Amino acid sequence: MTKADIPACMTLKEAAGWNQTPADWECVIDLQPDGCWVDEREGQVAGSTTVVCYGNKLAWIGMVLTLPSFRRRGVARGLMERALDFCDRRGAAVIKLDATDMGRPLYAKLGFVDEQPIERWKGVANHSGSVTGFHFGAAMALDRRAFGVERDIERLARASTERIGDAEGYVLARPGSNAHFIGPCIAETPEHASSLIRSALAQRAGSDFFWDLLPENRQVVGLATSLGFEPARRLVRMARPRGAPQLGEPALVWATAGFEYC
Repeated sequence: MTKADIPACMTLKEAAGWNQTPADWECVIDLQPDGCWVDEREGQVAGSTTVVCYGNKLAWIGMVLTLPSFRRRGVARGLMERALDFCDRRGAAVIKLDATDMGRPLYAKLGFVDEQPIERWKGVANHSGSVTGFHFGAAMALDRRAFGVERDIERLARASTERIGDAEGYVLARPGSNAHFIGPCIAETPEHASSLIRSALAQRAGSDFFWDLLPENRQVVGLATSLGFEPARRLVRMARPRGAPQLGEPALVWATAGFEYC
């Protein structure tokens, strides 16, 4: 996949009803230019997949999409096998993805096992906030603790329209094709997570927002509910190999970066 393929990839995204923008595709390609592929058939892009590697600790597979007219023809499986071979050659200790109901049976056949649910919640930004500013160094240090790997927060921040944070936490927000997206949000305490998220939402008052969260953390669910958000979609986070270790400190994660990231 190259950036010239982004218009065709947007067609895949629109057929699936997902929320990504051209900037999201561009960001993933920038993060791992040798880890993104398209399957071209009959003169068009029939499918896609992307991989982002975080050293050799973790590889994240995303954007597994197939045009409806090409489903059940081996497109997704072929792309997944290419992605897994790439991960193996890079020596990735753990490979993860967020699975839809449609993709989950294929991923199970390829050796992935369920790790935990992940949910997309939807709400309207009708909140006030007071946290301002953003500190890259503090955000990177805290993010490393939360995820157990080092990811390019600076690049994600450049792709975001809202960047708020201090030594105790940070939050990013960016546009989407169907709704704005809030995340990631990493914070030391529920109170600070609430302040950060309220402040980010306040920048886009009246706008629809998506918020991807890990519902096993009941405090996150409580916070989202208190801010007027409701569940809209449920996926399953899967990992390979079986028994893959939990990385980082999930209790610090108040919003994920989205299904295409982690």
